[in-house]
Amino acid sequence: MTSAGTRPTGPVLGVDLGSKRIGVAISDAGRTLAGPLTVVQRSGDPGGDHRRLAKLIVEEEATMVVVGLPVDLQGRQAVAAQGVLAEVVAMRAALDVPVETWDERMTTAAAHKNLQAQGVSSRKRRDQIDKFAAAVMLQGWLDANRSVEVPR
Repeated sequence: MTSAGTRPTGPVLGVDLGSKRIGVAISDAGRTLAGPLTVVQRSGDPGGDHRRLAKLIVEEEATMVVVGLPVDLQGRQAVAAQGVLAEVVAMRAALDVPVETWDERMTTAAAHKNLQAQGVSSRKRRDQIDKFAAAVMLQGWLDANRSVEVPR
């Protein structure tokens, strides 16, 4: 929620759209820290998947959604970006909160490395990687969109 001159607040849902799974992360209400939330298995019905995300938005009291956009190492949209962008259009129509995209470059690799460093087995990493990648992506968005307080 925002008023004139104040920073937006409220939890943000981070979404990593995959062909089989959707990784979901959530921020705190102050939009400082992101953490993994859940993995939604694709149902084969994008509308149904979006309804599940809408339910998570309500449950978590999220005020917006940030979707990871596949970008290559040179910063250009990867081949998969077209499918993500098409789904983002549908999400904007289906969800009652703003939906933005954010560069998800290297998020899965960072999530794998973090989970491996924590000693999580490769099998468990496979089951959890999508929500951790969503958290890495969302944390990047939070860090880039954090307003800087200027002392008076």
